[in-house]
Amino acid sequence: MADAAVRLRWQGEGLIFTGGPEGGPTGIFDGDGRAGPSPVLTLLLALASCSGADVIDIAGKMRVAVGALEIDVEGDRAPEPPRRYTALRVTYRVAGVDPGDHDKIRRAVRLSEEKYCSVFHTLRSDVSYTSDIEFT
Repeated sequence: MADAAVRLRWQGEGLIFTGGPEGGPTGIFDGDGRAGPSPVLTLLLALASCSGADVIDIAGKMRVAVGALEIDVEGDRAPEPPRRYTALRVTYRVAGVDPGDHDKIRRAVRLSEEKYCSVFHTLRSDVSYTSDIEFT
């Protein structure tokens, strides 16, 4: 039996699909990127939300209050099909954290990237990856 499963349904026009876990929340995905994020942008969102969840969870366990977290992910794609991502750059923007806790946030990001983020580790075998943390 699978550890995770989703179902995607074509909506009968264009490249528009809806999908999610059976019986759970669904999203709209559009191969043309008009009605919803495209599959390749969805991959970047998956990476950002996976790591973001890790960072917030780890910060909470470290008893670090986080006022806000934004994560930007940029990806470079190969010029020829299959146009896979060849490089990813991630910027974490963290606000409302006491300056004395900045090292704990750096550790939370490092733990996400090195140990916990399953999306990143699924991609990491041959993708160049860099990240940065900005405190505001």
